Amino acid sequence: MKKRAWIIFGLLAAIVALPIALRRETATVTSGAADDQLVILTPHHESIRVEFGEAFATYWQKTTGRSLHIDWRTPGGTSEIRMLLDSTYKAAAETGRTGIGMDVLFGGGEPDFSNQAKKGRLVRLRVFESNPEWFKPGGPIPSTFTGECYYPANHLWVGTCMSQFGICYNPDVLKRLKLPSPTCWSDLGDAGYAGALALADPTKSGSVARAFELLVQGEILRELSANPDHRDAALADGWTAGLQLIQRLAANSRYFTDSATKIPQDVGQGNAAAGMCIDFYGRSYAEELKTSTGNPRVVWVAPRGGTTMSADPVGVLAGAPHPEIAQSFAEFCLSDEGQMLWFLKPGNSNGPRARALHRTPIRRDMYTRGILANSTMPGANPYEDPGNFTYQRELTGASFNTLRQLVKVMCIDSHDEMKEAWLALRDAGMPRDALAVFADVSIMPYAVGGKGDPGFDGSDALQTATHAARIGEWFRTNYRKARDMARQHCSGGL
Repeated sequence: MKKRAWIIFGLLAAIVALPIALRRETATVTSGAADDQLVILTPHHESIRVEFGEAFATYWQKTTGRSLHIDWRTPGGTSEIRMLLDSTYKAAAETGRTGIGMDVLFGGGEPDFSNQAKKGRLVRLRVFESNPEWFKPGGPIPSTFTGECYYPANHLWVGTCMSQFGICYNPDVLKRLKLPSPTCWSDLGDAGYAGALALADPTKSGSVARAFELLVQGEILRELSANPDHRDAALADGWTAGLQLIQRLAANSRYFTDSATKIPQDVGQGNAAAGMCIDFYGRSYAEELKTSTGNPRVVWVAPRGGTTMSADPVGVLAGAPHPEIAQSFAEFCLSDEGQMLWFLKPGNSNGPRARALHRTPIRRDMYTRGILANSTMPGANPYEDPGNFTYQRELTGASFNTLRQLVKVMCIDSHDEMKEAWLALRDAGMPRDALAVFADVSIMPYAVGGKGDPGFDGSDALQTATHAARIGEWFRTNYRKARDMARQHCSGGL
């Protein structure tokens, strides 16, 4: 009996000790035991936080001899981060404090960082003085690319990697639905996708909102190219075509998710045929989700003529409690070690330890044959990709917030009515009169929305809510009317 007890005790001890024995040696330590601390506010997912946290802590220990604890703050997406910064900086100002107890803003879109810079919440980055060769004309980090800003003239933030929204799809599901592989956004507007498309909510994510803006700008650019001598008409027609394309995509969608990872996961599992997806999520799931024969369940493509390469920045927050470490973190993100971390295969020197991040580095000199050979995307070079268009801020930049709010009232809040009308239209063969009612977006012309609708962009929350409710009800009424007209066509009444 005593021997049996010792055996059981030994097995229990082994179970407890095994995770400790297998745990990797790490440079990160708990807050109370660390010499230094850094507080980072981020929308980045766990893999990025783990890899960059460990890599920077190792770098800090090697260069200073001091241990570091990184306190990651993850309130949600960029919308939640924006609200957090608004409230905490307001509270700090009311109490006479200059900071909010956080050091770094890491990840998000250029509009989010530009907005925080305008509000005085970011400080000048030291990296522009410590490594000027990166930013010289013809250097590895251009100030702009595909019309997107990679760092501002005041040096308050800088892009660390690039990303683009595109299309992920499941080849087997498309084959079952008898649909061709999509190559552009308009392909997803085909009624054959009804109930099989996955989209994200632009009010929850700045990068998703930018994707919808780019979709609209792509339509405007097509109209401008076709009618260069009638600019005003082309702007108006392109804007209308863009909103109508968003309507068709939304009508086909199963849902608008708050979670960016849900879309490629659902596509890979066959719960959706295709969806709007940021490149690195698409690549990650393409690698992870495969058939028993090794064929991909997820394929990601950049929509032809419908996307740009946008920057994913880093910035140091005003009043940071640990400014020296914060500035060093920004420098590390642009160093060889930080840049390679984005896209090398796990196990390579300077690569991630556990999981590939599938991101494209911002530095042009990372795309050499030797480095690419050890990356997860050996054929990639976004600086030589001919599929992108050049973003023109003056065309749609002012409409960024208007578009995200319009998508909410036009597509999300009225999604049930929209889908019901769309199915009725499909079953009736898309009769022109009913389709014209469904696709009527005249309540938000380019002359208003393209310049930033004051009703959506104003500071009066009650006025904004009233404005949104009025426009939302207008679309609901149209969708119900289009549904009834389509059903009459089916019954022979029209």
